[in-house]
Amino acid sequence: MAHATIYMGVTIPQFLRGAGRICPAHSTLTVLRHSAFCYCTVNGTLKSKRKMDHLERTASNFRQEVISQAKVCGITSESETVKRLRLAIANKDFTFKAGQWVDFFIPGVSVVGGFSMCSSPGLLEREGVLELAVKYAAHPPAHWIHTECTLDSEVALRVGDLHGHQESKGNAYKMGTVKLYYSAKNTKELLFKKNILGLMNAFPGKIMCRFHVTKQSSQICEELQPYVTEGRISEKDLEKHVSKDTLWYICGPPPMIESISKLLYNIGVPRNCVFFEKWW
Repeated sequence: MAHATIYMGVTIPQFLRGAGRICPAHSTLTVLRHSAFCYCTVNGTLKSKRKMDHLERTASNFRQEVISQAKVCGITSESETVKRLRLAIANKDFTFKAGQWVDFFIPGVSVVGGFSMCSSPGLLEREGVLELAVKYAAHPPAHWIHTECTLDSEVALRVGDLHGHQESKGNAYKMGTVKLYYSAKNTKELLFKKNILGLMNAFPGKIMCRFHVTKQSSQICEELQPYVTEGRISEKDLEKHVSKDTLWYICGPPPMIESISKLLYNIGVPRNCVFFEKWW
């Protein structure tokens, strides 16, 4: 949750032509939208209960034209369920801004993934790498990362975002203060907690965080205790931050997003102040 007063070439890596089903003779975005439209029309998915995949969900979103090859240069376990990928980016024109995400193309996997960057644009500028944190799931791209991905595996990335449309309409936001509510099963699953604590210390009064754990079975370490609440994020936790200047950003699995968004609407938050994306 944040408080706020807040071209034209296309590069298609050879090894992706089968995996992403992208025709190199056409604009990537045009093919993407045409494919999604045809799929929905022919299969009636707009009326079906079949879950839309990442490309269908984000077909109308702004995307950069550049698709860049990338090589896995690091894999670490952030927790028992989350892998952190370090990717060396081949295209020097590849850039992103904080808060954006990437389409993640995998050779031999027909489903395209969608993942948010967990590293800063500065790391890409300095070292030519970016990082993704991916939780284990049966969804093919996430499953591949956890079961088949190795050092030197080759993938490709394309940046996507809504910011381009918002900025063109004069609706870009400048961030003021940030209050983060972060919920996980236990403290081991609170990824990047040390980084968050570091930011809180570096920007006192500007960045604040409350960690929530729902199934903690061990004692919480002394360093985290002042910032941890046992139990889910509640209406009482959030209602104190409701104001006309507050924007709310939700990230998590679809059921959590639905639950929290309904909670916010119930306590009077306007729908145009609540932002989220459902990846699958």
